[in-house]
Amino acid sequence: VIHPDECIDCALCEPECPVDAIFSEDELPEDQQAFLELNAELAEVWPNITEMKDAMPDAEEWAGKPNKLELLQR
Repeated sequence: VIHPDECIDCALCEPECPVDAIFSEDELPEDQQAFLELNAELAEVWPNITEMKDAMPDAEEWAGKPNKLELLQR
């Protein structure tokens, strides 16, 4: 997640995301608008990433799976 109050809209994180999951707020697809609120909520409790990491080994496998949000543990 990206903390919305700390983001400076530089867009440097977008190309660094190994699974193309980062969008600027004004380019967020309509069907993903609900994630703005979820991102803000999780940014308050999840740690910041300070260096690039590889995608999880099974990221591609999970990329197309439906209903993943139901598995999110808060």
